[in-house]
Parts: sequence; structure tokens; C-alpha cells
Amino acid sequence: MKKNKKNFISETIKTITYAAIIAIFVRTVAFEPFNIPSKSMMSTLLVGDYLFVSKYSYGYSRYSLPLSLHLFNGRIFEKSPQRGDVSVFKIPSDDSIAYIKRVIGLPNDRIQIIHRVIYINGEPIERKKIDDYIEYDNHNNVQTYNRYIETLPNGKSYSVLEYLGAESQTDNTPEYIIPANHYFMMGDNRNNSQDSRYLNVVGYIPGENMVGRAEFIFFSIKEFWKFWKLPLEIRWNRFFSKIH
Repeated sequence: MKKNKKNFISETIKTITYAAIIAIFVRTVAFEPFNIPSKSMMSTLLVGDYLFVSKYSYGYSRYSLPLSLHLFNGRIFEKSPQRGDVSVFKIPSDDSIAYIKRVIGLPNDRIQIIHRVIYINGEPIERKKIDDYIEYDNHNNVQTYNRYIETLPNGKSYSVLEYLGAESQTDNTPEYIIPANHYFMMGDNRNNSQDSRYLNVVGYIPGENMVGRAEFIFFSIKEFWKFWKLPLEIRWNRFFSKIH
């Protein structure tokens, strides 16, 4: 009896160990789950979205590893991020923090925002006004945004939001010159995103700091803590939707 119990405990420990190793391997080389805590990528990504990020999209750096273990420098099997990718990265000022934004500027680009329009290497990108975007806060108050479709030089299109009313400081910027092997990232919710426009906080993102590309949403919920109306809080229509 004691021997059977001992064998059962031993097998259970082995199973848990193997499962943990497999999970770490998958998170390191294939996909890692992330959740969206802020409105900076609205309406592409909403607070409460859970998504998978492909680690293999850009190759592997130390930020692909659990706890960002500093076992090597640079990237192996490196692939360059493409303009318009929605990407997860670690910010240089605090590499324990992961952000998710859109790739706007590539290495050696010149980026400037003039009256809310992005200029890449002196040329304005295509920008078209579409419908307004309506959001309701926790107190059922209405927030209305202007919504635009932007199209980058490589043909990638996506929607962005702007507050109604006067322009802010980040709607008119100096020219940013992107260093070699760095990227310029911006949130789709332009007036509610701390991104590369804030050089002292986020700034230019080294290629090594890119964690992966956001691929698809696998779960989405408005407010998890409202357990008494949980089925109604789930955004069923966002399940398994591809991120553009």
C-alpha cells in the first residue's frame, strides 16, 4: 500500500514537471498569452482582451525567455518587424514592463506628427475620416471619438481614434529620427497612449526588446469582477478574431 502511494506521488510530480517544461517551452518559442489593461490600443484592442503573441515572428532575444533571463545578447533567427504590426515589447527605461503598440517607424525613418497626421520621411500617410466611435464608461457616461482609417506606405490599414476638440501637444511633434535597429511605436488611441512620442518614458524601441507580434484574441471580457453577471460581460464576438 505504501509502495503504491509512493509511486502515485512520484508519477504526479513527474507529470506536473513535464507539463511545466512543455508550458515554458511553448511560451518561449511559440505563443505567449497577454491581456490588455489599458485603452491605448482602442478600438483595435479593448481592456479585457486576452490574446496570443507569436514569439517566432521576430526571432528570439533574451526577452523571449522567462523572466527575461540575460543568457545572450541580440536576436537569433531574427526577422524584422513590419510597418503596421501590433507588437509586444519591453520598454528600455524599465524592461520588466511589457507594452503593446503598433509599429509606425522603421530603422532610419524620419517620423513627425503635424496636425494629427503622421509624416514618414517627409510624406503624409493616407488618412480618411469614417464613423464616430462611442464608448461608455463604468458610470454609463458617453465618450465620443473621431475615428479614422490610416494607411501606411506598405498598404497596411487600421483604425485610430482621436478626441474631439483642440489638438494636444502630441498632435504636433518635432521630427523623430529613428536610430538603426530601433522602432517607433504608437497606440491606436492617439490621445490616450504613452508611446514612442514620449522619449523619456518609452522612446525608440531596440530590436532586441521586441517580444513578438499580436496574432489573435482568444478571450474577451468587460469587467471580470462582476461575477454575478459574468455571461453578459463576456464579448463573445471577439473570440478568435485576428488582430490587424
